[in-house]
Amino acid sequence: MEMVNKIVSEKPLVVFSKTSCCMSHTIKSLFYDFGVNPTVYELDEISSGRDIEQVLLRLGCDPTVPAVFIGGEFVGGANEIMSLHLNRSLKPLLKRAGALWV
Repeated sequence: MEMVNKIVSEKPLVVFSKTSCCMSHTIKSLFYDFGVNPTVYELDEISSGRDIEQVLLRLGCDPTVPAVFIGGEFVGGANEIMSLHLNRSLKPLLKRAGALWV
């Protein structure tokens, strides 16, 4: 748990993802389209990926990817991010966290 807390507190936007997950790709693409550069951890490519996945499950991330943290806080997965985007709340949230400067 401490490792994940440390990771997400160091950057304004952190996405835990898997290279094989189409929803992770969609969420990362959305951020890139905004001009945001998220810090991305591909859990299937890092040695601590399984441990991080277990922590994400304990935090309520189910499915575990994509898991998006903005400003050090868990915001949710693909459904939550798309809902925020559709109701025009995502960009202001990113701005407040310092991830979006436009």
